[in-house]
Amino acid sequence: MQLTDSIQYVKGVGPKKTAELKRLGLHTVYDLLTYFPRTYEDQSVLTKIADLQAGETATVGGTITNVSERQGGRRGMTILTALIGDGTGILQVTWFNQKYLKNKLKVGRKVFATGKAAYAYGGRGQFAMSQLHSFEILDEEAEPASRTGIVPVYPATEKLNQKFFRKVIVGLFEEELAIHDLIPQRVMRAYGLLTRQQALQDMHFPADFTALQAARKHLAFEELYLIQCGLLLLKRQARENSKGIRHLLSSELVAKVRGALPFRLTDDQARTWQEIQRDMESPLPMRRLVQGDVGSGKTVIAMLALVKTVENGYQGALMAPTEILASQHYEGFLRQLEPLGIRIGFLSGRLTKKKREEMYARIVAQEVDIVIGTHALIQEGVSFAKLGLVVTDEQHRFGIAQRAELEKKGHLLPDVLVMTATPIPRTMTLTVYGDLDVSLIQQLPPGRQPIRTFVRKPDRRELIYDYVHQQLAAGRQAYVVCPLIEMNEESDLPSAEEVYDELRYGIFRDMPCGLVHGKMKAADKEQVMQDFYEDKIKLLVSTTVIEVGVNVPNASIMVVEHAERFGLAQLHQLRGRIGRGQYKSYCILVSEMKTENARERLKIMAETSDGFKLAEEDLRLRGPGQFFGSMQHGLPDLKVADVLGDMDILLKARQAAQETVASREERQDILPILALQYKEQFENITDI
Repeated sequence: MQLTDSIQYVKGVGPKKTAELKRLGLHTVYDLLTYFPRTYEDQSVLTKIADLQAGETATVGGTITNVSERQGGRRGMTILTALIGDGTGILQVTWFNQKYLKNKLKVGRKVFATGKAAYAYGGRGQFAMSQLHSFEILDEEAEPASRTGIVPVYPATEKLNQKFFRKVIVGLFEEELAIHDLIPQRVMRAYGLLTRQQALQDMHFPADFTALQAARKHLAFEELYLIQCGLLLLKRQARENSKGIRHLLSSELVAKVRGALPFRLTDDQARTWQEIQRDMESPLPMRRLVQGDVGSGKTVIAMLALVKTVENGYQGALMAPTEILASQHYEGFLRQLEPLGIRIGFLSGRLTKKKREEMYARIVAQEVDIVIGTHALIQEGVSFAKLGLVVTDEQHRFGIAQRAELEKKGHLLPDVLVMTATPIPRTMTLTVYGDLDVSLIQQLPPGRQPIRTFVRKPDRRELIYDYVHQQLAAGRQAYVVCPLIEMNEESDLPSAEEVYDELRYGIFRDMPCGLVHGKMKAADKEQVMQDFYEDKIKLLVSTTVIEVGVNVPNASIMVVEHAERFGLAQLHQLRGRIGRGQYKSYCILVSEMKTENARERLKIMAETSDGFKLAEEDLRLRGPGQFFGSMQHGLPDLKVADVLGDMDILLKARQAAQETVASREERQDILPILALQYKEQFENITDI
């Protein structure tokens, strides 16, 4: 059986089950083999019911002695209860709204239940499973073989239960599967890895936890190694497969721009600029990421790089993710560069067809030196006469493919500079941006006001908004951020629309208020933001659309409603909208703080202003999740590896990947594997 065979050919999977599996994204034998357990239970040791301890997780084996059904709750939910006896006591297990179980729960059937024990309500000393992890009804003729060891627990559904997954995957390993090692034998020996066949088998059905650990190590290493190979090969291909632009050393125009700046570059900015200059003056194409916290001054560095390419006779392009941010860049560049004779153009989807076509003509005729715009820059009609440098702002908002589209607009391969204010833990930058060189700007420019952050419960709202009103009366401006746009039946959180109505007709009725959110038309949203920028609006109620690209120096206070609904990195981005002027700035996080996790996260937020530390804490508390997908759009998510917990594996995998990319033989072996495993992410890499 081939790993690419359809799941419908797997023993025990019929047409109905195939349809259900496809809903989970499982289409092939390989998909099923890599549908790994979410946890494992050591069910080799059974606990007698009489020996259960409240609060402890245990596995109990026994016989169903009674089954009852009743209606309860406001909506008349079905409540099924089974009593299980093992001769030493009675255990109560309850299910809500799972009617389909009734026909399976028969008195006399042997069962195993794993979960957290608790005292049964009204059960006169009986125990109950308060958190049922797994429940298995045994076949009448025999107990399952898995009962003697560690049992995998899969992400299951009502129609695809644990028993189904265990049985089908056990059956898969009884087939002759063509499971080939993806890692070179040299690497496997050097790093003490298993065969892939053994690793997959032990990931599903380990003999013990040592075997499970070894299997997980292999699969995590394999995953990180392949992605690192792909990123390093992308970088190599960009550098060696094409000729770049060699910019000249002298930069008189750059010196003029630097001299006209109202401040001196910080040490970090100066170092980053030196790195960019060195890249641009090399014949190899620049591929550099500038990673800097909110307000660290990345745009100034991008401006200097764009001026350098113009001075060398080329054009520059800056692509921003939002209309607001693109407009802001455009205005800033006009003020700074137009007096020096540099021609700045603007391109966005909002322009009329006539104006867009006029801009296309000016760009191709090289009547524009620097073009600033949104995704409109990568539209079919855009062509540059002599593109020398491409800058993308807020890199994580664009995919690798989108960046490549803009790079293709030139006749030669342009230098590429990407910028992000999204903090990524320093130790992980090489994973996420492995195809780029990285510059860090950590210092904030002098004059930036520190932002004091407070966490308050909702019962302080009246006092909070009294204080905000005082600030507005003193001439300042404020943001109020809400997690929802409009009323939602599934949530009792106040929406941005509700909060806006409450505030503008209440305590702020004497102040001009505005509302902005993602569902508004672009023109309406733009107008509100412009009015806020021009101080025509004093209080702006918004969703996270203000996270990127609003620079209002007069805004000195922000209130975040239901702050627990936001990630730490996102809260930090939002908080970065204030403290941009000369005024003391305050961020007030309003939350019930009902959970320990929420309390801990918001406490960290109040105590920490370092975006990188916050990003590390965010990942630690919320888990890595779809880390690659969210941070560097276009890269695969991780199935096994944990970018936080597996840093030691990552560093070894990167070292191994560097050795592979340096070896022509290993490169040629790994290329088809990358194309098969990750398809569009790495399939266009060619060896040279």
